[in-house]
Amino acid sequence: MDDGLEHSAAAVEAWLRAHPDFLSERPELYAALTPPRRVHGPVLADHMAAMLAAERARMAGLEAEVARVLAHGRASDGFAARIARAVLALMGARDAIEAVTQELPALLGLESCTLAAEAPPRRGVVTLPAGTVQRLIGPGREALVRAEPAEVALLHAEAAPLIARDALARVPIAGGAPMLIALGAREAAVLPESHAAPQLAFLGRAVAVALAR
Repeated sequence: MDDGLEHSAAAVEAWLRAHPDFLSERPELYAALTPPRRVHGPVLADHMAAMLAAERARMAGLEAEVARVLAHGRASDGFAARIARAVLALMGARDAIEAVTQELPALLGLESCTLAAEAPPRRGVVTLPAGTVQRLIGPGREALVRAEPAEVALLHAEAAPLIARDALARVPIAGGAPMLIALGAREAAVLPESHAAPQLAFLGRAVAVALAR
């Protein structure tokens, strides 16, 4: 190895040892790293490689689906394109819950975006009674638009009086408690009833990936 490169590598290693939380606070950097491979000893390296490979595969799948949704959005009413922009924001977000509640309303042209789960209390996530997600969305469905929203106070909090139409989508986290994302609109036209379910389901899957990072 060149002396200059060797010196730089040593300096980087020393800096990382002095700042052990650097990578854990910036998980998005793992997607750019080449994972280690086990030669002898514990399987930790193999486990890390598997996690990184799975994350890269999920992100690649989302990127491909974003491209398809954007292409569809150019030929439709623009709802699909707004969903795609929201997903791109999620992919780059360091705090997925904050991105959903703070960034997505503006990107989607909505009054509120809420995460709710049948799980113990968690910052930024509304706690739901057991069975609520299945009851609200219905069996066999991933998402729906509701022309006459119900339980708006639970799902949209202070924005509830403004909600004329809302949409619900499952957030399918493997092994996790049932979760949904609720989108609330002041103007009904912002949430089209026809052909919106696939885009909403896509958003729910993207939220699940962002939360699992």
